Amino acid sequence: MTQRGRILLLSFYFPPDLGAGSFRSRALVEALMKRLPPGHTLEVMTTAPNRYARYDSQAPAYETAYEGRLTVRRIELPSHRSGILDQSRAFAAYAWHVSRLTRGQHYDLVIATSSRLMTAVLGRYVAGRVSARLYLDIRDIFVENLPFLLPTGARWLGIRFFSALERWAVNRAAKVNLVSPGFEPYFKARYPSQQFTWHTNGVDPLFADSARGAVAEQSSTSQASSPNESMREPRRLRVLYAGNIGQCQGIDRILPGLAKRLEDRIDFVLIGDGGRREALQAALEAQGVSNVEIRPPVEREWLNEEYRQADVLFLHLNDMFCFSRVIPSKIFEYAATGKPIWAGVRAFPAQFCKQHIENVSVFEPCDSAAAANAFESLELATRPRGQFIEDFRRDRIMGRMADDALAILGKPVRQATVTS
Repeated sequence: MTQRGRILLLSFYFPPDLGAGSFRSRALVEALMKRLPPGHTLEVMTTAPNRYARYDSQAPAYETAYEGRLTVRRIELPSHRSGILDQSRAFAAYAWHVSRLTRGQHYDLVIATSSRLMTAVLGRYVAGRVSARLYLDIRDIFVENLPFLLPTGARWLGIRFFSALERWAVNRAAKVNLVSPGFEPYFKARYPSQQFTWHTNGVDPLFADSARGAVAEQSSTSQASSPNESMREPRRLRVLYAGNIGQCQGIDRILPGLAKRLEDRIDFVLIGDGGRREALQAALEAQGVSNVEIRPPVEREWLNEEYRQADVLFLHLNDMFCFSRVIPSKIFEYAATGKPIWAGVRAFPAQFCKQHIENVSVFEPCDSAAAANAFESLELATRPRGQFIEDFRRDRIMGRMADDALAILGKPVRQATVTS
């Protein structure tokens, strides 16, 4: 293909910002740049780092790479926290700037990676305005989250409104990727004529490569242990949670009671931030919990050392139906370490863990008694999960996804259809 072409990628989060969307977008950009046809360029429109109020990272508003074939524009947002109104205002600012920057421009392909639907809607708007083909990467089912996000009186109207937006975006796309196979029943029923793929999140090379060294180090340490090691008084165990502390994770609903139950055996370390951090701190204080330490977010490179020091890695999703279809992005990172995984998940994510990950114990979300019982089934040792890493290397997954997206070039624009 010798014709010059322009590709636009819309992602609300992008490095050096933290979060699953940021890491996924970076991997997708790297995969696209390895595969771009001659003469084609990629432009990323994203935001300045804003994921966490307690994580400050500077990034240029405009930068280029790959001899000018890649450009990244970072849009500065107004100050905001994790509430739905604040997030709505932040996205409105992002959408306005994207609309302004793309006015009068030409693109052959628009790619939008979206968790809360609106980036997908923005991608559909831009693609329609410039007559470009559209590729959507859907990372969540936003409509199913609305009952937990909207006030009771606004739910009926909100669900109808956002369902219409979802149809408007999905029906226009030439192809739609779903980040979890658990999304298939929802989307197939509503969009039977749409073409779907399932390119999941995965293990970044950063963690895949470091996992080998960590497992070798653990094995060497175990062999060098003193013969009288088993006669010593049992040491306190270190359980690590690294990630967002928001409504979706429900950490404030599980950890205070669980930590209190196990205060004689376990110290919990949390690395992260989010809209429910203050609620969590208040609940810990109310129950007199003293074995939980909360630290601010850190760059991913620093997490490797934290993972090495942990005995067990903790994961939890809130007790909401919408989380019965997802694959938590953190599970890929955790699994690569070889550490035992203690996960509060149900339905599809629980099935995924049991099918693909060794030495994982799952329990019913928000049930501290079930969590305490599940802990007893873990083997407190680091074991390699080489097959999992090979099956879910993110660079390979994103390579296949980039191939799918670029294959759309040269095909006719998909026309919108109306479905009920």
